[in-house]
This record gives sequence, structure tokens and C-alpha cells, in this order.
Amino acid sequence: MENNKLLRLDNVGIVVESLDGAISFFEEIGLRLEGRGMIEGEWAGRVTGLGAQQAEIAMMATPDGHSRLELSRFLTPPTVSDHRTAPVNSLGYLRVMFTVEDIDEMVERLMKHGAQLVGEVMQFEDTYRLCYMRGIEGLLIGLAEELGNKKV
Repeated sequence: MENNKLLRLDNVGIVVESLDGAISFFEEIGLRLEGRGMIEGEWAGRVTGLGAQQAEIAMMATPDGHSRLELSRFLTPPTVSDHRTAPVNSLGYLRVMFTVEDIDEMVERLMKHGAQLVGEVMQFEDTYRLCYMRGIEGLLIGLAEELGNKKV
């Protein structure tokens, strides 16, 4: 019997208070809105274990089309906890990392939209420049600029 093989990572889910604000923030990074709609009914509650739920979601895709963020705003039931201000060494899922062409330009653009650097932009060997930022609603994201493939 052949083992089942993983096919792909489909998406990462992020729960937000303002779907419009989160869409705008991730569009600024370079993701595109793929679709938006309500998810409700018995089947949805059975999948999540929340029972009667109603959520508005937006699916955001990376430019290469391989990765997606599913942004969710729950109408019912109300959210029960908030992990957005947890430090980077907290247990559980915490951040999404994006590879960008020019980290300095992206940091500057996101700061104009209220994002803040968590620490500073640092270089790892001769391969990456990296930083963490808190964006819309305090969501933690990472930015990475590959240095090895740069054409000088």
C-alpha cells in the first residue's frame, strides 16, 4: 500500500476584526483579492466545531498563485481570545513570512499605512535581509529579501 502524499499547503487562516482593512493591508504587500463571501450554515459549523457560525471570508493570493491567506471576520459566534500582541516566542501559529524584492521599500510603504517594525532589519549571512513588522490590527508578519539572486 502506497503512503498518501502531501499535495500542497493550501492556505493560512487569519481572523481579523476589519476585513476591508486587512484586505487593503495585504494588497499593499502585493497579494490580490481572489474572492470574498459569507460562510455559514450547519456544514461550516461542523467543520470548525463552532456550531452555528457566520463568517465573512476573503481569499488573498500571492502573485505566483501558489500561496493564499484566508482572512476571516466572525459575526457569530464572537471571538473568544486575542493573540495579536503575543511576543514572537509565544506558542502556536504566529506570523506569515513574505519574500519581497526590496525590503527597505516595503518597510517604508507599510509604515506609511501604520505598520511598525518589531525589531530592526537585519542581515543573515550573505543570503537574506529579514524583519518582523506589526501591521493592521497588530498582525505579525515577516519580510525577507533574498540577496543571493540579486543582479548587480
